[in-house]
Amino acid sequence: MQLHTIKRKTENKKKVSVGRGGKRGKTAGRGTKGQRARSGRKIRPEIRDTIKRLPKLRGRGKNSNLSIQVKPIVVKLSSIEKAFENGATVNQVSLTEKGVISLYKGRDSRIKILSSGKEEVFSKKIDVVGLSVSAGAKTLIEKAGGTVKAA
Repeated sequence: MQLHTIKRKTENKKKVSVGRGGKRGKTAGRGTKGQRARSGRKIRPEIRDTIKRLPKLRGRGKNSNLSIQVKPIVVKLSSIEKAFENGATVNQVSLTEKGVISLYKGRDSRIKILSSGKEEVFSKKIDVVGLSVSAGAKTLIEKAGGTVKAA
């Protein structure tokens, strides 16, 4: 191998001639004048214009996708069984007095009683008043002889 016999690995790229010279005359296949005819052209994305036209929701900030609704405080049936005795009434006041829940920022909040899902056994006869209860927890309370009065 000698220097004068070396060949390139890849062929030279053919340059597109712009302007009046070369095979493609005048606009060299670039259409008309303006931004689209220039080299390094960048066309503004159309979706940005659509986004800019949409009205903004003021005051939500980066948490705009979060729900506005207050989520309920979840209380498990097992913790109610530990804290309460037979024949007791369970409501928001009694739950805070027994220390099962603590109020959020000193305010009342919604409370929902849930069962753990797997074969849970609930044996105490209690009366639930003014609280929301899941379907599974309701059947367990009523099986034990208690009652549920929804809010």
